[in-house]
Amino acid sequence: MEWMIAVSFGEIFLKGKNRHVFYKAAINNIKRNLRGIDYQGMYSESSKLYIQADRKDFEKIKDNVLKVFGISYVAYVIKTNKNIEDIYAACKEDLSEYFSDKNYTFKVESKRTDKSFKYKSPELSAKIGGFILRDFPNLSVDVHNPNFRVFIDVKDNVYIYSKRFKGLGGLPIGSSGHGLLLLSGGIDSPVAGFMVAKRGMKLDCIHFHSYPFTSKRALQKAVDLAEIMSSYTGKMKIYSVNLADIYKAINQNCDRRETTILSRRFMMRIANKIAETNSYQALITGESLGQVASQTIESVSVINDSSEIPILRPLIAMDKKDIIDISHKMGSYEKSIEPYDDCCSIFAPDNPVTKPKLKYIKMSEEKLDIEALETDAINNMEIIEIAWQSDNSKVIYMSRPLS
Repeated sequence: MEWMIAVSFGEIFLKGKNRHVFYKAAINNIKRNLRGIDYQGMYSESSKLYIQADRKDFEKIKDNVLKVFGISYVAYVIKTNKNIEDIYAACKEDLSEYFSDKNYTFKVESKRTDKSFKYKSPELSAKIGGFILRDFPNLSVDVHNPNFRVFIDVKDNVYIYSKRFKGLGGLPIGSSGHGLLLLSGGIDSPVAGFMVAKRGMKLDCIHFHSYPFTSKRALQKAVDLAEIMSSYTGKMKIYSVNLADIYKAINQNCDRRETTILSRRFMMRIANKIAETNSYQALITGESLGQVASQTIESVSVINDSSEIPILRPLIAMDKKDIIDISHKMGSYEKSIEPYDDCCSIFAPDNPVTKPKLKYIKMSEEKLDIEALETDAINNMEIIEIAWQSDNSKVIYMSRPLS
């Protein structure tokens, strides 16, 4: 018998002829997350991945694998031989470790991929269930709502497990294109990035600040949020763009009530130019319909006009509580609520226009040298690259101007 970790994939195996592309991406992402962690090897058998490792490293491996999108669950399994004695011995070892301390109900579920095996699935489940009832007086059967299940997978080998952990689901990073996330320092945008990453999109970020009107600590907060996201998405770039001169130009030449809409259109145009240069296929924002002045349907429509590539808004119909729940789950909430102002809040007007008309917004933009302002912002931006070292021990930050 040998203890190991089993990884089960969900939606990947519904992908038909393209399945191998998604599966390869998932395996690469698992290997990326296991850099710096000792394990002996891994292999595939009948749609599952098996990782061989020392049991002292199981929890660390499990926690890192569970950050990979595309995984249904991870289980601690015992690999054994295809005979009834060894199968039950493995079951007994598993149950003795996890379920011998108090009364539980259980159900045995067998799956026989190898049809040449002597026992059909219902027969095997019944036989093993009888052995368990004989040797574990604290356990009883409940086929409808058991406290736990004993899973028996009969393949080339037999795998026994009862301890499994739910994965994130979705699709593996890199299987659904490359997007650019507009990352603020708030709660919403990291969650938006997490959600599109869950659908397989590789992400980089663009962060707009207005130093010296906002502090350098506000920029560091955005970088910290990107670092949290990168534990799920892998290496990441952050384009850091200073909008201070743009905000000053808007305040000097335009109706202050339009500041939010005008600045958002600048952000979209700048992001479009970066996307064109770097082959990003979509922009992603944390906007939720009706949450603030720039997120009314009229505002969203006017902002959309400024982008030539799709703007994805995965939070558009979500309640704030649901967004906060996801931020807790991904580990970004505490960082997001740190009290550092971003450029949107610093320059937000007291009475923002909530139902802007595109023709009036464009008339205001005629008072600005848009091309010069955007070119200057891009020429002076920095790129921060988050890259995990081979031993997975720390994050490297590299800051440089756009080449």
